[in-house]
Amino acid sequence: MDRRSNAVGLFPRAARDLRGTLGAAARPAVALLLLSVSWASLAQQQATAPLPSLAPMIARASPAVVNISVRGRVEIDNPLTDDPLFRRFFDVPRDNRRDFRSAGSGVIVDAERGYILTNHHVIENAADITITLLDSRGMEARVIGSDAASDLAVLQVEADSLSEMPFADVNDLSVGDFVVAIGNPFGFSHTVTSGIVSGLGRSGVNPDRNAYEDFIQTDASINPGNSGGALVDLNGELVGINSAILSRTGGNIGIGFAIPVNMARNVMDQLIAYGRVSRGLLGVNILSLSADLADAYGLPDTSGALVTAVVPDSAAEEAGIVINDVIIGVNGEPVRDSRALRNLIGLLMPGDSVLVGIIRDGREDSVTAVLNPLTADNTPAPPAPIELEPVLEGAELVPAEASNGIDGLLLTGVETGSAASAAGLRVGDVITHINRQRVRTIDEARQLTAEARSIILQIQRDDRGMLIPLR
Repeated sequence: MDRRSNAVGLFPRAARDLRGTLGAAARPAVALLLLSVSWASLAQQQATAPLPSLAPMIARASPAVVNISVRGRVEIDNPLTDDPLFRRFFDVPRDNRRDFRSAGSGVIVDAERGYILTNHHVIENAADITITLLDSRGMEARVIGSDAASDLAVLQVEADSLSEMPFADVNDLSVGDFVVAIGNPFGFSHTVTSGIVSGLGRSGVNPDRNAYEDFIQTDASINPGNSGGALVDLNGELVGINSAILSRTGGNIGIGFAIPVNMARNVMDQLIAYGRVSRGLLGVNILSLSADLADAYGLPDTSGALVTAVVPDSAAEEAGIVINDVIIGVNGEPVRDSRALRNLIGLLMPGDSVLVGIIRDGREDSVTAVLNPLTADNTPAPPAPIELEPVLEGAELVPAEASNGIDGLLLTGVETGSAASAAGLRVGDVITHINRQRVRTIDEARQLTAEARSIILQIQRDDRGMLIPLR
């Protein structure tokens, strides 16, 4: 019941007399007077209610975020210091190392054992690492393990009364969710900034092609010193480890990136158990699907990773995976693109048995593979796309059946520096298909490539099939 009905209920006769006296023309004024009394009462009630605030959540989460101070020495790459004449005349010492100091952030994820998650680049080349807590306690930390490929590291401290931050379920995270970044930018301890999740599954941030990336993008302000700090949801749970920003000046422009906790937790468990990360290898070269390729393979969308080559004696070959298969899942997790497949396999260990979902000739299937160990020598190289025009420039081709009985186009010569050479074609290769269409003559090849925006050449090389992508 509102204020007006209360007034009429308490003074029914007075209200009727007032209406009768003032007449119809004055009734709106009476209603306005009664409504103003009602709004005044509501405003008074709201003035006593607490305003919405993130302060309680931040008060719970902040003690788990630490400041990391690093001291160490790095090599200076200066060829002049190797020149004896330069050292003699300018009295330059031969030792080209220099001391450095840097700072970053970290997150306590296990209070009982004192484990702290941070970035690899925060503690790289560190000789001494000092941790400072919210209550100003300082202590030395030791490195349990560090992984450059994921840019994650685990530290350990020995201290009582630590606070830890619980992990969130990143599978529940959506673009548009509110998040808060907590860290120590520019040395300002426990700075809190807020924003939303701007994107998920971001990659291509790290120039190192061997890096594993599946970033959460956020517009919460992240600056130098925030690295290794916490990205939390409104429950105060950890969703990511702040890692990088996109900036032309070094300052924040609203594009920051955090490593999701599902990746961080997996890497952390291996670093704690073994001091390093051992990654599994499926043994395929893969390519993300474009709309044109999805159409050529009869797929409903571009989700998945196209197998362009299978490494001999690999887990993939043993499992029966072949070129032209499209991998769409790993252990029930969907595969968005080639980067997602690489991340999913990279989080697994050698010897792990994985269920690989594939599409072959338009039909879904699955195979089981036992992963091999990943080493620097057996890392599949990504395909090197080239421009379409002219597609086969620099290649000398003859009908393959004229020489070895295989239908297709045999490469009898490849000019150095040509488009064909840049595409990875070699003498002896036989082009059997273009965009899954059989090709036997140069005219057929020209017709199939004339209007296509994406092209996949299927070739036969040393009794093995492989795909070469052109763009």
